[in-house]
Amino acid sequence: LPGLHIFTIAFALEVSVGKTNTVMALNNSNVLLPCTFTTCIGFQDLVFTWYFNSTEMIYHGKIKSKASEPFLVGRNPRVEFVGSTTGKDNNISIVLKSVEFSDAGKYTCHVKNPKEKDAQHNATIFLTVVQKMVEADNTVTLIIVGVVGGLIGLLILFMLVKRVVLFIIKKTQDGKKECLVSSSGNDNTENGLAGSKAEQKAPPKA
Repeated sequence: LPGLHIFTIAFALEVSVGKTNTVMALNNSNVLLPCTFTTCIGFQDLVFTWYFNSTEMIYHGKIKSKASEPFLVGRNPRVEFVGSTTGKDNNISIVLKSVEFSDAGKYTCHVKNPKEKDAQHNATIFLTVVQKMVEADNTVTLIIVGVVGGLIGLLILFMLVKRVVLFIIKKTQDGKKECLVSSSGNDNTENGLAGSKAEQKAPPKA
C-alpha cells in the first residue's frame, strides 16, 4: 500500500541527543553537544547540520556512506566535530569551545537522508552557561529520608516488641495451664483436703 510505505519512510530516520535534552556548562569551558542518528535502510550522501537558536548554522557536514567518516562543509571556528559514523553508533556530536554566556540557548541537530527519499529528522538540546557550578542543597531530601527511615525503624521495633510481649504472654499462660493440670493430680493427703487419703479410710466398725 502506498500510504503504508510513506508512513514507514517517515519514521525510518531517528535523531537523538540522549536521555536528557539539557546541558549545563561553565563560562569559558568546552562543552559536548551529543547527537546520534539511526536509519532502518542505511544512508548515502547524508547531510547533517547543527543550528543555534534554529537559524544560525554552526556546523554542516556530509557522509557519503557507512564506510566513510563525515567531511566538513562549513562550521563556526569554535565548533569541533568529535563523532564517528563508521562505528556502531552514527555519532555526529560536536564540541563548542570556550563557551560564553551568549552561547546559552537552543541547539538543533538536523539530519537529511537522500536514500530515504530525503527523509529529515532533528533533535534539540538546550545549553545553560553559568559562572560556577552550584551543588544542589539536599538538606530537605536528607531530612525526609531520615524521617521516613526513622518511622520505618520505629515500626519494625514496635513489631518486634509486640512479638516478644505476645510470646511472653503465651508462655505465661502455658505455664499456668501446666500448674493447674499438675495440681489436680497431686496427692493432697498431708493437706487434709477433700479427696485426701485420710478421708478415704473405711469408717470404724461399731
